[in-house]
Amino acid sequence: MTREQSPQTSPEHLRSAPVAVAPQAGRVGRPLLTVGAEEEYLLVDRVTRELRPEAPKVVAEAAAELGDRVTTEITSYQVEVRTDPHSGLDRFAEQIRSMRAAVARAAARHGLAAVSSGTPVLPQPLPPPLTEGDRYARSAAAFGALDDEQSICACHLHVGVPDLGTALQVGNHLRHRLPALIALAANSPFWQGRDTGYTSWRTMAWARWPAAGPPPYIRSVAHFEGLVADLIATGGILDRGGLYWDIRPSHHAPTLEVRVADATATARDTVLLAAIVRALVDTALTEIEAGRPAFEPSAEMLRAACWRAARDGLAGEAVDLRSHRLVPAASLVEELLTDLRPALLRHGDLGTVTEGWAVLRAVGNGADRQRAAHRERGGLTGVVDHLADTMTAADGGPPG
Repeated sequence: MTREQSPQTSPEHLRSAPVAVAPQAGRVGRPLLTVGAEEEYLLVDRVTRELRPEAPKVVAEAAAELGDRVTTEITSYQVEVRTDPHSGLDRFAEQIRSMRAAVARAAARHGLAAVSSGTPVLPQPLPPPLTEGDRYARSAAAFGALDDEQSICACHLHVGVPDLGTALQVGNHLRHRLPALIALAANSPFWQGRDTGYTSWRTMAWARWPAAGPPPYIRSVAHFEGLVADLIATGGILDRGGLYWDIRPSHHAPTLEVRVADATATARDTVLLAAIVRALVDTALTEIEAGRPAFEPSAEMLRAACWRAARDGLAGEAVDLRSHRLVPAASLVEELLTDLRPALLRHGDLGTVTEGWAVLRAVGNGADRQRAAHRERGGLTGVVDHLADTMTAADGGPPG
């Protein structure tokens, strides 16, 4: 989600995103769910591979193809694109690939490359150049040096839900799945030109904000509205758009927004995440209909599990929130996918997820691939080249 986007300036295609009735039949009484994405990219010089503050120029040029589905972000190093809501993953994947290609073409005409990474690879001057606008200025005044690390990029998934109360209930059911999603999507091992020791440094940087990270367990709509009002009143957020929890009801569309993922290196990675997140929401709706309460881990253990996932990714260990023991991270994902099988089958996504997970098991997540590129391509500039190469590859990106 664009951090500075307000309901008044939100694109119409997201504002009206429905829980669409898909052509094929779904579960009786519940249509297939729609899914949409927002992706954020970084602009780098094609020769030096350093960040370049040329987002306004690139956005203006890409808008000839993408219209209001492309926009600027908080820093002038970043470009954001948004899909329409889709009930079929084929159309969703096609739109992700076409948007990436349009941004890459626009960047190339200015001697730049667009890359999709949760953090920049090479060192950058701090603070970064902020995009002009009153709300960006207000953010800098209110939050100071927190804005110094905002040249970080995410992939936000939106799934259509009927109302706020449903969105909040579904969010409660998804909270304990956040560590698995972090491990799957981790794609930010480098920051300021060094390996951080984390697979998702963006997760760690983002967690510093007053209303970021895993959301609290929400008891009711009134509980949620009271929290938002208190955060605004105390200055923790500027407005509803500043609620940066990893799962939140969208403030401008009838969707639940899952914001935990790093910007994904490839279109294939985004499609995999979209299928999993949609299945998570569908599974939660089934549990809610059956009257099954959401699993409620302690805030302390959930935070620790998210930290561990950001550090280890898929290759290390993860926290089992039920036993409070460490388990192989890959087994946590396997358990997740087993639980999601009925929802994946219902939406026709099981093959996509099975294939995508097999690729990740073979070649690693985005962070693993960045580190492999560092070893194989001779340093940090090779990592940037790898990201530029995988940004628009026809199959969604080669594994290496």
